[in-house]
Amino acid sequence: MADLKDFRLECPLPLNDNERVQLAHGGGGRRMHELLENLLLPSFGNDMLLERHDGATLNIAGAKLAFTTDSYVVRPLFFPGGDIGTLAINGTVNDLAMCGARPLYLSSAFILEEGMPMETLRRVVESMRVSARAAKVQLVTGDTKVVDKGKGDEIFINTAGIGVVAHGLTISPRSVRSGDAILLSGDVGRHGIAIMATREGLSFESAIESDCAPLWEPVAALLAAGVEIHCLRDLTRGGLSSGLIEIAETAGLRMAIEESLVPVREEVMGACEILGLEPLYLANEGRFLAFVPQRDVERGLEILRRFDVSRGAACIGEVRVHPAGLVTMKSRLGTERILDMLSGEQLPRIC
Repeated sequence: MADLKDFRLECPLPLNDNERVQLAHGGGGRRMHELLENLLLPSFGNDMLLERHDGATLNIAGAKLAFTTDSYVVRPLFFPGGDIGTLAINGTVNDLAMCGARPLYLSSAFILEEGMPMETLRRVVESMRVSARAAKVQLVTGDTKVVDKGKGDEIFINTAGIGVVAHGLTISPRSVRSGDAILLSGDVGRHGIAIMATREGLSFESAIESDCAPLWEPVAALLAAGVEIHCLRDLTRGGLSSGLIEIAETAGLRMAIEESLVPVREEVMGACEILGLEPLYLANEGRFLAFVPQRDVERGLEILRRFDVSRGAACIGEVRVHPAGLVTMKSRLGTERILDMLSGEQLPRIC
């Protein structure tokens, strides 16, 4: 984190061969951001991709659809509160929900390592079946490939999804406006800590479970109530801080939040203190931000708190004009600092 008075604009660094190697080993944060900005967007840039959203919104034959894809390489495969199968379904369902789309259909592609136990695959597939049913989506097409033993870490999964947009709002980072309130749907950091604790064989006084869950129901309720949603963003890899930074940079506005307003469970905060982690950067799989006008704050919070997945919703700050592209946080001590993009990822292979 940097002091506000020390802020200076810097040009993105070009990617070099060493950075590509680090990315291949699971690096994230600023290096992943530079990969997107310096290689992928210039190569494939179009109006839909340049929205930098969780999915693309498409107009096809008079219908407005959302389309998204994601890959899942989590280690370990099974963790408190979920597994790679629940992640694969909920992650793609949630990306569609963040576009304001009702999720409908998914595809799934499996990359399996030779020698993987069939019982492991059965457990993962069953989790996907249960999660798809809970999210009210159908898995309608897919693919399976097998790689040599030692080349695939048992299983990687890709899912893509299609949903329908049945409202007239343009939900996008570019729709964020100065004065918007920033609503957070619940406590942050649990998924990251659940993964690390399982991976490293750590135990705490209170069991910490991933927050992995589908998010369409609270989003649908906001839309049905006429809440004017400007932007939605789920807080997966990179957590709350990275999500806010990405939106600030795309919208060209400042995100101003208060540390005391961000809900973090006591056990998660304790684990972070022991492990030297920052909860604002930890991945979540069942949390999202909603940017709404100030007039919709109370109504929006009341609606979100009706659902288990968003019962802990809170307003954590607001959007301002200057300095553009920054995220600032007022600490519990009253000082203000900038939230930077991580130079690397706190926990690799987390989703």
